[in-house]
Amino acid sequence: MAKILIAFIVIAGAALMLLMQGGGDVSMGGEQHGTETHAPASGEAKTQK
Repeated sequence: MAKILIAFIVIAGAALMLLMQGGGDVSMGGEQHGTETHAPASGEAKTQK
């Protein structure tokens, strides 16, 4: 059981290290709701039928 836990920690650490080195934005804060979210669809697209 201890070997499985150690292997999981090593693999998770390696994956996190690769993501950080890859230059991606890794946020461990969960869902982000703020100004960086996508803008709503324009009014023109909403009025078309």
